[in-house]
Order: sequence, then structure tokens, then C-alpha cells
Amino acid sequence: MCSEPTRRGRGLAMKILVTGGAGFIGSNFLNLMAPRHPDHLFINVDKLTYAANLFSLKDIEHLPNYVFEKIDIADPEAVMAVFRRYEPDRVIHFAAESHVDRSIMEPARFIWTNVVGTFNLLEACRMTWGRKEGRLFHHVSTDEVYGFLGETGGYFTEETKYDPSSPYSASKAASDHLVRSYYKTFGLPIEITNCSNNYGPRQFPEKLIPLMILNALEERPLPIYGKGQNVRDWLYVEDHCEAIWTVIEKGRVSETYNIGGNSEKTNLEVVQAICRILAEETGRPAEDFEKLITFVPDRPGHDFRYAIDASKIKRELGWAPKESFESGLRKTVRWYLQNRDWVEKVRTDEYRRWLAVNYSERTRLDAGD
Repeated sequence: MCSEPTRRGRGLAMKILVTGGAGFIGSNFLNLMAPRHPDHLFINVDKLTYAANLFSLKDIEHLPNYVFEKIDIADPEAVMAVFRRYEPDRVIHFAAESHVDRSIMEPARFIWTNVVGTFNLLEACRMTWGRKEGRLFHHVSTDEVYGFLGETGGYFTEETKYDPSSPYSASKAASDHLVRSYYKTFGLPIEITNCSNNYGPRQFPEKLIPLMILNALEERPLPIYGKGQNVRDWLYVEDHCEAIWTVIEKGRVSETYNIGGNSEKTNLEVVQAICRILAEETGRPAEDFEKLITFVPDRPGHDFRYAIDASKIKRELGWAPKESFESGLRKTVRWYLQNRDWVEKVRTDEYRRWLAVNYSERTRLDAGD
């Protein structure tokens, strides 16, 4: 572990507590930022549920400015113990249950982690920070809190009214409101970012893009909800991580910033693009993969379209995504082709059992959320 930072503040040596750092976005964030900022101590706290894997962090686990603590953020005593041990200057809160289908089947788990867990973190910040300068609670949220848009036209802005459709998005909306209330009531320094659909390396293979890549390689069906016309704005995960760091460095306390990829695609377009890139990367005909596409019954409350207006973060902070959907998707496909050992490690017995129980009879798998 690194030595005690002597100064704290934006741009100075800090102790940064990252929740959910063994998950998809959190692990990508730590793999980018820990090597880049050796003067900061990054404290990864994660419960290591089915979608989290320390194998995703093998490239940085040896670094002197990185430590891991296995805790459940829904346990207030464990959260407080970590705060007392490290006295973090920043909290970057990724940890969340995030799979819409799972929230329909197990809503209580989402309330417990996403609402109660966020509350415990906010309380720990309030009790340990007081009025100290240079502290910040950065809350990572989703565009799904806004509900859905029509087939064409219109975008979610930071002023869009909340209208969640699933237990997942409702639990994230509740946590957003909690975070804002701690600023208004207690003066806790906070920022919130709401992002569009992320994709990229290290994503758990129940999500649309890695699921389709792996199913295609294994010649399994590529199930798409309905007619595949639901639209999402796709954001490459490393672009998202860069945006979060930009907000932490330059953003205004109490503000919300939407982060989008400027890449609206229907689910069918996404799967067809995966088939095309796989064909190019493997030398096989695209038809070999496209013939696996299967349309399955839609899920309850399936929002039709999400689209982010990210003009505020570009205008105020100068951030814009570097990757197009084509370039980001190609990087993603290549990563999964080159890291099959990672895939096998995250395909635990629990994951396989869950798929068998919830999807084998319906042949249904997630359509992007």
C-alpha cells in the first residue's frame, strides 16, 4: 500500500474509495486510473457477487497504490470500518445491481444494494467528513431513471423528469434522490453522472454485446427481444471512465452531467454489426453468424428508446467520446476473442444455474440493458 498522502484536493494526492471496482465499469476505471495516477491510493470495495471478478484486476493487483477490501455496502458497520481505516477523500460509487431482467425476478436485492447501500455510503461520508474541504461523493447512475423516449426525436437532458419503468431503474432513481438530498440537507459535496448503455472489455456475459459475441462463437442462438427495434445509445466503457474522471477533476459540486456515446442503434443493428465484425476477425462468412439470430417474446415494461444529450459535459468540461460505435465494438470483439480464459473464469456455476432457471424455457436473454 502506498504511503499516506500529504495533501488533498483536486489534482493533489488523494485516497479514492471505489465501490464495485471488481465489476464491469469499476474494473475498467481502476485499470485505467490506478496506473495513470500513482500518487493516489485507490481502495476497491466490492462484495464479489456473480458479476464481479478480481481476475479483471490482475494487471493492477500488484500496484502499491491499489488495495482491495471485500465488503457488502449494504452492511453499515463494514462500510464505516473501511471509512475509518482509510479516511477517503473521494468516493466513486459504481456498485449496483444493474440487470433489468434480474430486477423483475428479484426486486428486493436491487432495493437492498442500490438504495440501502447508497444510504450507508452517504451516512459514512456525512459522519466522517463533516465540513472538511476537498471531499467529494461521485454517484454513477443511468439514463434509465428518465424512462423512455419516442421512436424518433428528443433526448434525455439533465432536466428530464424521472420516470423509471423497472425495479432496477426505480432503485437507481431512488439512490439519485438520496444523493441529492444529502447535498441539500447536510451540505455533502456530491456530483451525479447518468450514462447511456456501456459496452467494452470485462462485461459480464449476460449483457447483450458480450452475450452475442460468445453465443455466436459457440454457434448458439442470438436471441433478440421482440423485433429488435428497441433503441439504445451505446457508450464505450473507457470513454465513460474518462468522462467520470473529467467530472471529478473539473465538474461543479451538486451538478448532474449526462454521459452518452452519440451512437443510437437498434438491438438488431447491434447484433448484425457483431456478426459482421466477427466474420472479419475470424475469416468466417457473416451468414454463419447471422443465421443464429432468433426473435423471442418481449419482456415486461421494455422501454423502447433511450438517447442522451451530452452537450452539457462537452460545453462545460470539454469531454466528448473518442470511440465511434464501430471502433469501440471492434475493440470489444477483439478483447473477447483474445481473453477466453477470462470468460471461462466468470462463467461460474451460479451464473449457469441462473440462466438455466430463468431463460432455458423461454429462450430469452437480455436485450441490451
